[in-house]
Amino acid sequence: MAQGCLKCLKYTMCAANFLIFMSGVAVLGFGAYMMVSFRLSALTPSLSQINIPNMLLISGIIITCVSFLGFLGALKENRCLLLTFFLVLFLLMLVELTAACLLLMYEDQIGDVIRKDLNEGLQKVKGQGSKNSSMSDWDLVQKTFQCCGVNGSADWGNPVPKSCCMNSPCEQPRPEYWPQGCLTKLNAWFEENFLTTGISVIVLCIIEVLGMCFAMTLFCHISRSGLGYKL
Repeated sequence: MAQGCLKCLKYTMCAANFLIFMSGVAVLGFGAYMMVSFRLSALTPSLSQINIPNMLLISGIIITCVSFLGFLGALKENRCLLLTFFLVLFLLMLVELTAACLLLMYEDQIGDVIRKDLNEGLQKVKGQGSKNSSMSDWDLVQKTFQCCGVNGSADWGNPVPKSCCMNSPCEQPRPEYWPQGCLTKLNAWFEENFLTTGISVIVLCIIEVLGMCFAMTLFCHISRSGLGYKL
C-alpha cells in the first residue's frame, strides 16, 4: 500500500512538473516575442531599464530549471534534488509575496512614475517624424487602446499622429481624435484585469505550496523506505 502511494505521488509530481516546464517554455517564447516585436523604451524611457522582455526570459529559464529539478528528483527518487526543489520553491514564493506587497504599498508612487515616464517618452519622440521606430510603438498603443497622447491630443501639439484619429482615413479638414489619453485607458485596462491578475497570482502560490507539499511528502516516504540519495 505504501509503495502504491509512493508511486502515485511520484508520477503525479512528474506530470505536474512537466506541465510547469511547458509553461516556462511558453514564458520564454513570449519574452523572445516581446524582445523582437515591442520596445518599451519608446514609451517609458526610464522604466525601460527594467527590460521586461529580459525579465520574462529569466523567469522562463527559472521556471523550466525548477520544474526539471522537481521532475528529475521525483523520477529518480533523489532526496537531494527533492529538498533543493522544496527550498527553491519556498524562496520563489517569498520573493513573489514580497513583490506583491511592495506593489500594493507603493501603488500611488508607481502611478506617478509611470505618468512622468510616459510624458518624457512622448516628448522624446515628438517632432522626430512619423517614420521612426519609436513613433511606431506609440502608434501601436494608440490604435490598440483607442487613445491619444498621455492626457489627450493636445500633448502632441501639431501635427497629431494619424493613429489618434477616430475615423479612417484621417485625411480630412478637421479630423476627430480620440478624446481620452493613453494614461487613462491604460489605468482602466489594468483595473479591468486586476482581478484576473490577482487570481493568477493566488493560483500560482497554491501550485507552489502543493509542489512543496508533494516534494516534502515524497522526501519523507523515500527517507522512511531507505531509498534515494543519502544526505
